[in-house]
Amino acid sequence: MNARRRSADRTETIMQTALDLAREVGYAKLSMEAVATRAGVGKDTIYRRWPSKALLFLDAVLSSRITGLEHPDTGDIVADLREVMIRAVDLLAQPPWGPLYQELIGEAQHNPEVAAALNERFIQPQTADTLARLKTAEEQGQLAPEFDLDLAFEVLSGPLYFRLLITHQPMTPDYIDRLLQAVFAGMGPQPQS
Repeated sequence: MNARRRSADRTETIMQTALDLAREVGYAKLSMEAVATRAGVGKDTIYRRWPSKALLFLDAVLSSRITGLEHPDTGDIVADLREVMIRAVDLLAQPPWGPLYQELIGEAQHNPEVAAALNERFIQPQTADTLARLKTAEEQGQLAPEFDLDLAFEVLSGPLYFRLLITHQPMTPDYIDRLLQAVFAGMGPQPQS
């Protein structure tokens, strides 16, 4: 096995160990020392790759396979948004990703480096994909042409984060349907009089 492959395997082992420990003890009690011990590597090996526990945790969480959150284009913006929102809700409702993502967002609230990396590596790509789908829908006449698409994204995602992080109420398909109905009642093209 060559050195590059061994290094990649070691990196993967360290990130998986960090995820496993975070699930067991929570992010707050996660330590670089515990990760090093369980992964069978020296602390220096970890610190060469990640200067902080927070950045190791970010990489570990975001290295998890997150698939199916790209927007299809079936020609029905509401159906397409619903499909992706339900996939996201299903992902967040299940361990390990949901609880780990909540802890990652919590860390981002007081760690600007983690906030910037989370935004760059996850939030921005998801936002860009949603905005591109909304723009296509606008061009197809499914949305009012004067509607602010950036605001539309925030209106669609805000209630999900509110439930995920504040109220911890379930995010069900029925809730997604009610949210989309409320949003699209105001975002749809208005009949000409």
